[in-house]
Amino acid sequence: MQISQKQGNKDFAIMLNAYDCPAMLVTPQYQILATNKHYLESYGAIDQSQKAYCYKVSHANDVPCDQAGETCPLSLASTSGKKERVLHIHHSPHGKEHIDIEILPILNDKGEVKFFIELLKSVTQANPKIGKNEMVGASPAFNQLIENITRVAPTEASVLLVGETGSGKEIAAAAVHLASNRKEHPMVILECSGLTETLFESELFGHIKGAFTGALYNKQGLVEVAHGGTLFLDEIGDVPYELQIKLLRLIETGTYRPVGGKETRRSDFRLICATHQDILAMVERGEFRRDLYYRINVFPIHIPSLNERKQDIPLLTKTILQRIDQSGQYSVTDCAISLLKKHDFMGNIRELRNILSRALVLSNTPIIDRHVIKTCLEIDRKIRGDSGTTTDLKKNELNYLKHLIDSVDGDKDKAAALAGISTRSLYRKIQ
Repeated sequence: MQISQKQGNKDFAIMLNAYDCPAMLVTPQYQILATNKHYLESYGAIDQSQKAYCYKVSHANDVPCDQAGETCPLSLASTSGKKERVLHIHHSPHGKEHIDIEILPILNDKGEVKFFIELLKSVTQANPKIGKNEMVGASPAFNQLIENITRVAPTEASVLLVGETGSGKEIAAAAVHLASNRKEHPMVILECSGLTETLFESELFGHIKGAFTGALYNKQGLVEVAHGGTLFLDEIGDVPYELQIKLLRLIETGTYRPVGGKETRRSDFRLICATHQDILAMVERGEFRRDLYYRINVFPIHIPSLNERKQDIPLLTKTILQRIDQSGQYSVTDCAISLLKKHDFMGNIRELRNILSRALVLSNTPIIDRHVIKTCLEIDRKIRGDSGTTTDLKKNELNYLKHLIDSVDGDKDKAAALAGISTRSLYRKIQ
């Protein structure tokens, strides 16, 4: 068959229309032969007056991806002779986008690769440019996170998100849920930290009126609310050991009983857990059940710290500023960004957001310069102490508020606004 003929390419395009996502037919030499209707609707027509190559169209590169420092799915499929899948950032009419690429090799009767079918699925939960609600980033560490989320989301596997405080575990959990087959149902969140045994059971399983002192009415548990959707247990490592067996039973059987109830109920949910702790170390110390650990750790995902993805700081800074102040008038100078990149973020993205929130209060102009960012970072360092470690919480808070007041020349109303508390609360805390 002479596939170079126009009629041949049209036949291939018709064949590709069987796929419900953008698709193209590519040769082992990276030449695009045909695209389907979904590709045309999403990305537009490719100029066929001259040879078009996938790396040129999608990346604006002059060489294949594996020669430009990226993983090339065609190269992987050529070697394995099997379906391969990677996550790339593509150029498109909408700007840069995260694309989940699936490559299907077509073999001849000798087992040689003759063509590839390339399927492209946009990852709507992530954005390599300024975004509104998506996870934002383009660094290798961030892209690996998105690839893991994209792979596991359509399955029913339990997910364990592991990462430092403030790194975005809850946002990652939401991304898994929204990319899953359960996205039309609720994602229910239970923060496990600080819950007593009674309160934990009541929140999770619900309770019957009169089950304990203060139980004045029947209460629906979060497990019941999560039926058909996703149950997200944040800081799973803080669940008391004596309660872990009940949680294990719920996960294994999907059944539970409300506190004070005798009737066994059933719930169908997808489980996502998150922790900043080393759960396996807790298992070895006898603080966490080994059987529960293996139940929740079916598909672990590492959430990179901000220190692991500092090249995302410029993009994150622009996005956070836009979310804090929707006027779009504020910007950060390159010198200020360089200063942020040198900072050791103990609080991750949450800390970056706090720094930028302070900067908006301290800046006298819409241009946030190096001096303003330096002042904000000095407040952080003073809070941590000279050794860089956290002191007693009350003393820590008092030091923070005092330095905050000094930074705004004694204006307590401004300091209270910066701290996110009322002026009255500020006075009470510093007395």
